[in-house]
Amino acid sequence: MSDILLDILKRTTEHTGYTLLCVAVGALVGVLLGIALSRVPKVSHYLLPLLSILNTVPGIVFIGVLVIWIGMTSATVIIALSIYAMFPVLKNTVTGLNGVDAQYKEAARGCGMNQLQRLLRVELPLAMPTIIGGLRLSTVYTVSWAVLAAMIGQGGLGNYIYKGVSSNNNELILQGAIPAAILAMVLGGLVDLLQRWVTARATGKGRAGR
Repeated sequence: MSDILLDILKRTTEHTGYTLLCVAVGALVGVLLGIALSRVPKVSHYLLPLLSILNTVPGIVFIGVLVIWIGMTSATVIIALSIYAMFPVLKNTVTGLNGVDAQYKEAARGCGMNQLQRLLRVELPLAMPTIIGGLRLSTVYTVSWAVLAAMIGQGGLGNYIYKGVSSNNNELILQGAIPAAILAMVLGGLVDLLQRWVTARATGKGRAGR
């Protein structure tokens, strides 16, 4: 295997690591905050639009601000990408939980379930297809956002893209862009499979509850 392929493999591994870690952290925080906000609709009515505005801040700007506070470290990239990865999951969690049919909640309440049991056994399973839809967006977006890691010398496929742009070298740009595109398609496809499986289970539970 040539040195170029080995370096591409190394950069792809770094890029994948950033993506998976940041999506995992962002998804966990997004789901927890989404559950909390779904319980206080008056707060979420005002907070979600505000978060949507914050989500439009360019990643390069946010990372630049974090560099001032934290420095040019991998932690800067992880914090920034995790926050951006959180937004789609958070929004879809609130949407999914608020969209659960009231009849299922009432049926669970009639079975003697407490609030936590209703959330874990009824609401979250039914909302999960929508939540995973947010996870897919988060995953694909994070693959592209992880390119910014190279901006502060933290590796990833963005190394090729930045070097290629600065030197007007299309070959270098493609060495970073093509693996990143493939990575986005592969990870997005895996999340699609997960969403289909979860949707099938949720639909089966929904029919069983009727």
